[in-house]
Amino acid sequence: MKDSSTAIPTSADVPPRRKRVNPTVKLLKRNWDLYLLLLPALLYIVILHYVPLYGVQIAFRDYNPWDGILGSPWVGLENFKRFFSSAQFWSLLGNTMALSVYSLIASFPIPIVFALLLNQCASKKFGKATQMISYMPHFISVVVLVGIINVMFQARGGLVNILLSRLLGFQDPILFLSHSKYFRHLYVWSGVWQNTGWSSIIYIASLSSVSPEIHEAAIVDGASKLQRIRYVDFPSILPTAVILFIMNMGKFLSVGFEKVYLMQNDANLQVSEIISTYTYKIGILSAQYSYSSAVGLFNNVINFTLLMVVNRISGKITGSSLW
Repeated sequence: MKDSSTAIPTSADVPPRRKRVNPTVKLLKRNWDLYLLLLPALLYIVILHYVPLYGVQIAFRDYNPWDGILGSPWVGLENFKRFFSSAQFWSLLGNTMALSVYSLIASFPIPIVFALLLNQCASKKFGKATQMISYMPHFISVVVLVGIINVMFQARGGLVNILLSRLLGFQDPILFLSHSKYFRHLYVWSGVWQNTGWSSIIYIASLSSVSPEIHEAAIVDGASKLQRIRYVDFPSILPTAVILFIMNMGKFLSVGFEKVYLMQNDANLQVSEIISTYTYKIGILSAQYSYSSAVGLFNNVINFTLLMVVNRISGKITGSSLW
């Protein structure tokens, strides 16, 4: 008699192996309706943001509209070398970085402080009214805002000079719009006034997720308002602040073109000429398309590099990052 323990199993005895499904495919099948809702936004990004990247090669060609992109001769890095060796390179880079750093230092922490103060406001009605009033300037167009700046700070009849002469006794009007040393202050602090309320909304939303029980426990333990802000509120919005800081670094050198260009004049041109306004002038006004594309591409590469570096540093130090 044969030993059954040594019998060789046949194909009929072996259970069929189940086909392994890719987790990504499984996820797509399970949530296909949600991805379908995401499709229009994805198509928008691909069509309007990625497809135009085809034209980046203009920066490496001597572009002629009559010959088209592919018909224009390839010049390699000549446009970049021309920009790096130009007399305006260091002044443009210095003006852009100075304005960017000043804007970041002034405009980034103020919405955080403003949100923390509103969150601790005893009167909810007063807090909501203050929040509504503070974010209304965000909807003022750049053209109107620059017009307000020109009217308020003009030498003759300007509200600021009138107040300085009547309240503080200034004899001579201050030429805010005709001195280059005032340009950056006017640009940055008008932006702070316009965007503080709007930028604080996301921090207020983060603070609203903090459980009231944590504050009640802190009050029972004898914590003051400043201690509750420091140990309860601030840690809750820190990840949000880090993410927004990383995103701001991604557009570090992309200073608002419209506002700077509208505020420019012959008196402040030495500090107000930045990379974006220079690109507009040589690209649109002077029709140097390849050269302006090279300058713009250099600007974007620097922004992308800063985004990657800051995101990596933030991930290691704070644990919060974009990816």
